[in-house]
Amino acid sequence: MHLAAHLAALIAVVSTGVVYGTDVFCALVQRPALARVDDATLTAVMGNVHRFGDRRLPVPGILGIVASAAACVLAALAGRPVASASAGAALAMLLGWVLLYLRISAPINRAFTAAADHHEIPTNARDLQHDWDRIIVPRAVLQGLAIAALCVNLIN
Repeated sequence: MHLAAHLAALIAVVSTGVVYGTDVFCALVQRPALARVDDATLTAVMGNVHRFGDRRLPVPGILGIVASAAACVLAALAGRPVASASAGAALAMLLGWVLLYLRISAPINRAFTAAADHHEIPTNARDLQHDWDRIIVPRAVLQGLAIAALCVNLIN
């Protein structure tokens, strides 16, 4: 059971790391870079980035959540309460990330993707991007803290 709990936590770290790295890149590189382009470029780039991100990133995101839950349960069954609690904390943070994504980011992503599909520039493109930008740092922080909690799971 101990080995299974560690394996689940390791899978959770690697899977969550994919989404964490993406969010950190967006916060540190994409956000300031897109502030320097015109609205047509902003719409085309973000529409297409979200088209592929929203299709492909759910796989590691869901795997990270499922593996975190498994690490929590398996650590508890192995009699490792600190490891179980840390995986449970990671799971809670990942679910918080999902709520932020679904409520704030996903609708903006869909708006940019639809505009890019129709070769239109939303009149509120900058406002949409501002709303998306304001949530990327909290998203990255939640992912980073979840990885840290999963690492605590691995050392306990």
